[in-house]
Amino acid sequence: MAQVNRGQFVASAWEDYVKQDPTDNIFPRFWLLENLRQGKSFRKGAGDPITGTIEYAINSTVKPMAELDTVDVIRVDVFDRYEFPWKFVGGVIVMSEFEKAITDGQAGKFDLLAKKIDNLKRSQENQVNQDLFSDGTGASGLQAGGLQLIVSVTPTTGSPGNINRATFTFWRNQQTSGAKTTNAYDNLLSSMRSIYNSCSNGPGEETPTFAVTTQTVFQGYEGLLTTNERYVRMGQDEKGVTGFKGTQLMFKDIPVAYDAACPSGDCFILNNRNLFIRYLTWMKAYPAVDPANQFIDVVKVLTMYNLCTDNPRRLGVVSSIS
Repeated sequence: MAQVNRGQFVASAWEDYVKQDPTDNIFPRFWLLENLRQGKSFRKGAGDPITGTIEYAINSTVKPMAELDTVDVIRVDVFDRYEFPWKFVGGVIVMSEFEKAITDGQAGKFDLLAKKIDNLKRSQENQVNQDLFSDGTGASGLQAGGLQLIVSVTPTTGSPGNINRATFTFWRNQQTSGAKTTNAYDNLLSSMRSIYNSCSNGPGEETPTFAVTTQTVFQGYEGLLTTNERYVRMGQDEKGVTGFKGTQLMFKDIPVAYDAACPSGDCFILNNRNLFIRYLTWMKAYPAVDPANQFIDVVKVLTMYNLCTDNPRRLGVVSSIS
């Protein structure tokens, strides 16, 4: 296998008395995953498949009446459930007896096993974060169904949660185009306002909680903000101004940031009430296995989870941003 320089044996073994951990040259910040790992949006599940009850219809027997009118005595179905399958992400750590020996005690620059475990953890987070943006067709359908399935740019197609959006309009997410009319990003703010309001359950009720987009769109949005130099910042949310370093900006009352895995030209406006991760195991490490024919230890790590929604109408995407 090709090696970047001299391989991990040399990189992990003692060469000098200077102790230092390997520098991360791989992993981006997982903005979407970070927001979905907060509170009730990240919760252990059970059963097969992942299910939840939804209220999807108005009782149609309710109507204005005269004094002696009769009511419509019919049963109206107003409840059903969504169903999401479990998805799996696995990986292994292999630690040979040679690796153990050359990094033992003072001979090791750093704890190789610990750093391999840390690398595998971040590798799984990276895979999960990519899955969270997917349409569920990757890896021959083994990939989790992410935002491109649940908050689709074509919300009248597909069946997230085993509910057909072509048939049931209540299961469609919000979507609008952010394509420019004349100048770059000249429709972005109005499109974001439209999706934000459409995703809210009335003014000030159950509003979105965060937005995620690409670095290109994020920088385009930043360029639309009014330049306002300040010398005092009262709180962490005051980031829509120049003069301060920050990893996020604000749109209305929600933070906006970029994620390397976000599809080009999209800005998802979301909340972590109606969009959530359910998991059976989260990066569970199993006891090391010592194969009979090799001098190695193998540690398996498994995540069983999926991204789910119970109300796509409260989720939206501005697509084709230019």
